[in-house]
Amino acid sequence: MNVTDGLPAAERRRALITLGIAVAMAVLDTAIANIALPTIARSLDVDPAASIWVVNGYQLAVTVALLPLASLGDIHGYKRVYQAGLAVFTVASLVCAFAPSMPVLVIARAVQGLGAAGIMSVNTALIRFVFPRSQLGRGVGFIALVVATSSASGPSVAAAILSVASWHWLFLINVPLGLLALYLAARALPATPSSGHRFDALGAMLSALVFGLLVTSVDGVGQEASRWLIAAEVVAMLAAGSVFIRRQLRLPAPILPLDLFRKPVFALSVGTSICTYAAQSLAYVTLPFYFQYVGGQSQIETGLLVTPWPLVVVFVAPVAGRLSDRYPPTVLGALGLLTMTLGLLTVLAMPAQAAHLDIAWRMALCGLGFGFFQSPNNRILIGSASPERSGAASGMLATSRLLGQTLGSAMVALVFGLIGATDAAGIARAGTAAIAMAACFTVLGGTVSVFRWRQARRSA
Repeated sequence: MNVTDGLPAAERRRALITLGIAVAMAVLDTAIANIALPTIARSLDVDPAASIWVVNGYQLAVTVALLPLASLGDIHGYKRVYQAGLAVFTVASLVCAFAPSMPVLVIARAVQGLGAAGIMSVNTALIRFVFPRSQLGRGVGFIALVVATSSASGPSVAAAILSVASWHWLFLINVPLGLLALYLAARALPATPSSGHRFDALGAMLSALVFGLLVTSVDGVGQEASRWLIAAEVVAMLAAGSVFIRRQLRLPAPILPLDLFRKPVFALSVGTSICTYAAQSLAYVTLPFYFQYVGGQSQIETGLLVTPWPLVVVFVAPVAGRLSDRYPPTVLGALGLLTMTLGLLTVLAMPAQAAHLDIAWRMALCGLGFGFFQSPNNRILIGSASPERSGAASGMLATSRLLGQTLGSAMVALVFGLIGATDAAGIARAGTAAIAMAACFTVLGGTVSVFRWRQARRSA
């Protein structure tokens, strides 16, 4: 298969603009909806609990659609799937903006999630064809920069829009940006090879069922749902998963990339990614409670105190990506996890009434470690797949991130429920347990990364 080694510099810049716009919109639309839920609930006259599905419907649609759409990218080309996902996302954003009721908004958000899955499932695969192989880490670092910036700025962007306009503009703003990204995509993104394999429709449905049940059961544990319901979801997931995996083993290019998981470096990179994103989510969800209820910080102070973590990632991720083109990414990723573990341990040792500067440098140390892990790990993951399986690797990269975040959030709710975090003392105990659990996840991820380094040396 003849694959061009990246685009010329001018076309590469245009390609990066369209990818940056689309990825930013897909990431931002989770954060901004979270902030706007109370406003949306009041506007549409529904119970606040019902408004949660504005977020859950989007996230669930993204999770279940990532791998099937990544498979379509391998079959029909990543540019086509990206453009289709971006078009669906843009149209669904328009419907969200003018939704007259909560059911219509939730359905539109689910469709919007499908469009976001089309974007996120193949964006890293496209990077492989936009950048020369010698600069793959730089391209992966760019995507990490966009994700980190969007995640960090999401609450501020939502607050700024809501301060001057109604919640409808949170979605309406996506329309001109989406149209611009579509215009640039048609002219700048490279056409990528098609594998010629047939799409496994039954496998796609089984994949959606398995990952959907996995997410809802894990979330149910965190939300203390009925044990019988959780048990039924787990049994159904295992039954569907057994059928799904047996079917996938017979296919040359499976939706669940078992062919890639046979490569130890790929499998270990996915495991490391899940562990690290779970640790990040544990910390992100826990710390605001700890700062406000134990440290006595205001909401504004809490937001500012957490900011050094994602802010440092914004600067470190592209640097780590460039370094991974020159130095072994396995070593960089392991050093990043070691640094993140040290950062989490310093958070555990932090006094309850710590000064703002004492909190800020600890958050920055965690962000430094995470930033040095993220880009090199993503480079290993996408680079370990053959060019025609880049979509499967890209889809698995996004799936591991979402699974890790879901696992971390559910574990925070579970820990807080088990310890009984109803007052400052309870929240202090629960917060300590959750951060310790996050540190255990980074240690586990680092251990897996050591095995990955040894495997890479054997393959060299």
